[in-house]
Amino acid sequence: MTIGSQFTLMTVNEFAKISDGKFVMGAKNSPHPEDGEGPVRTIYLSGYNISKTAVSNTEFSAFAQSTGYLTTAEHNNGSDVFQGQLSDPDAHPIISLNAPWWRWVKTANWRLPDGMNDAFGELPVVHVSHQDAMAYCNWKGARLPTEAEWERAAGLQTGVVSHIWQGDFPDNPTSKPTPRSVSDGEANEFGLIHACGNVWEWTADRFTRLHSPRPGKNPNGPLNGNHYVVKGGSFLCSPSYCDRFRPSSRRQEQPDATTSHLGFRIIKDIGRSGL
Repeated sequence: MTIGSQFTLMTVNEFAKISDGKFVMGAKNSPHPEDGEGPVRTIYLSGYNISKTAVSNTEFSAFAQSTGYLTTAEHNNGSDVFQGQLSDPDAHPIISLNAPWWRWVKTANWRLPDGMNDAFGELPVVHVSHQDAMAYCNWKGARLPTEAEWERAAGLQTGVVSHIWQGDFPDNPTSKPTPRSVSDGEANEFGLIHACGNVWEWTADRFTRLHSPRPGKNPNGPLNGNHYVVKGGSFLCSPSYCDRFRPSSRRQEQPDATTSHLGFRIIKDIGRSGL
């Protein structure tokens, strides 16, 4: 399968340079207190370059073709797909009674996001685990953003929300629930597209709800933990249900999780060749 041959791969012009500086991280009034968004604290970050878009299928395809890498979902012979993306959701088992809109689909992976149809080149790569994202970063000479780096680059706390759920969740969407092209959205003040909405994005940080209110510098999250922080919300985030599509929004995810609304973007440190 050839994915997105008409598209060019990410260039240095598609990275946003975030200069040294301080910003206010977290939020006081989260719609989900269990997420641990607070307390609000001042964070200083050294400068870095972050991709303006999430990694696309075209870009991930180049990595897979070059290395022969097989993702977690490919090894598992399946992945989690939202029911609204399936022509026959009842043909697939419900994963959890607490969230019956998620179905286990054999053959679903980044190449076949719904288990049947080929991935389109400019859509964000999904069904990638934390390990898969790290493997891509290592090949690219890059890394995942820390939660603080991701949150600062996402912009002001109001954010630029470009693609979330429309209609009543989960059964009555007003448009087909699916990701948009990584570049099909309004850019924020740093030039990032779909920082809030479209797909959740992996970060480098392990998850904790315990944050010091004191000012910090270049935080990296805890050294231990069984879950990682994902940021930004997705096309499945509804104001009436999920409501996690602000820069401060966060959620914990198991590192081997693969779903049809989870991707990532990358960072190259200032001083890297070509940046």
